[in-house]
Amino acid sequence: MMHIRPFDYRPSDHEAEKASNSYLMSLVALIAGLPLPIINLLATLIFYLGNRKGTYFVRWHCTQALVSQFSLFVINTIGFWWTLSLIFKNTELSNMYIAYIFMVVLANLMEFIVTIYSAIQIRKGIHIEWWFYGSLTSQICKKS
Repeated sequence: MMHIRPFDYRPSDHEAEKASNSYLMSLVALIAGLPLPIINLLATLIFYLGNRKGTYFVRWHCTQALVSQFSLFVINTIGFWWTLSLIFKNTELSNMYIAYIFMVVLANLMEFIVTIYSAIQIRKGIHIEWWFYGSLTSQICKKS
C-alpha cells in the first residue's frame, strides 16, 4: 500500500515538519468537521496553497495528501448524501447502502492509519509514496 523510496536529497527538519503537517492537517479537520466531507478537503487544499511554492519535498507531500483527500471526499460525499436521502425520504435500508457505508468506513479507517504512519515517517525525513497516489502525485508535482 505504501512504498518507502529514497528521495533525491535528505530534507531538513523544517521541510520534514511541513511535509508531515500536510498529512496531519486532514486529521485535525476530521476532528473539527466530522459529518461534513468537504472540511477535510478544504483544510488540505488551504495547506497545499500555502506551501505550493515550498521545496519539492514539501510540495510533493502536500500534493499527495491533497490528491488522497480528493478521492476520499468523493467517497464520503456519496455516502453523506445517500444517508441524508434515506433519512428525509423515509426509505428502507438496502444491502447496497449497507455495503457502501461499510466500504466508506473501511476506506476512512485505512486512510486514517496510513496518514498517521506517513506523518510519522515523513517527519523523520523518510519519503513515503502511497500506492496509486504516489505515481499520480509524481505526474502532477514536477521539480522546478
